Order: sequence, then structure tokens, then C-alpha cells
Amino acid sequence: MSVSSDKDTLHLLSIFHYILAGLIALVACIPLIHFTVGLGLVFGGIGENEPALGFMGAFFTLFAGAIILVGWGLAFLVFLAGKNLDRQTKYQLCTVGAAVLCIFMPMGTILGVFTLVTLQGESVKALFDRDSSFTSSGDLPMDSRPS
Repeated sequence: MSVSSDKDTLHLLSIFHYILAGLIALVACIPLIHFTVGLGLVFGGIGENEPALGFMGAFFTLFAGAIILVGWGLAFLVFLAGKNLDRQTKYQLCTVGAAVLCIFMPMGTILGVFTLVTLQGESVKALFDRDSSFTSSGDLPMDSRPS
């Protein structure tokens, strides 16, 4: 494949990563209903006469909060992977983001596998190596440093 074709493919993959990151973040907001009900149970807005409801409300709140944070964290990881795919930087992050996408059936699996297959190509690896071969100061390539 040509460099232009590889860059176009990576750009298209990054757009799909952004879309899927938004969908993951949106789905991760569904437990906000449980979170709100749990807060209502904890602070006595719902069922003021039952003391066990406060414990149940705390469980709802903590469990829903954990699910929301994990979902938003995964969405952020997928977003960062898409951003770095477009810039051809941080190859490992892009690979991990694509692997994590495989969890989300069916669209995430399709996108994750296609991204992993694309990232395994030698011409694509060369695109990532081209940008990461210089240090942050830009003076020496990584393979010409003394060891």
C-alpha cells in the first residue's frame, strides 16, 4: 500500500474511533438512573421510614458510579487511540485501544479487529516509526544513541 493510502485508512479509522467513543460514553450514562435513585434512597427522598433502604441506596450509588467511571474511562481510551491513529503517534496506545474495542460487540469488534490488522502492516508501522524516531528535543534518532 502507498503512504497516502495508509494515511487515509488511519484517518478513516480515527473517525470511526471517535464515533464509537461517543457511543460508549453515551451508553455509560445509562446507569445515571440508578445513581440518581441510589442518592434518593441514601438521602431519604424515597422511602423515609425504612433504614435498610439507605444501605441499598449506597450500594446502588457506588455500583452505578463505578460502572459510569469505567465506561467513561474506556471511551476516553478509545478517543485517545483515535486521536493518535490520525497523528500516527503512540503505536502501543493505538494497539491497546483497538484491543479494548473488541469487547464492545458487534461494532467495536469489527473496528478493533480491522484496526489491529491495519496496524500490523509494515508500511503502517513505518509511519509510526517515522514520527517516533526522534527524541523530544529532536536532536538524535533513537537508534543512533550510545548504549
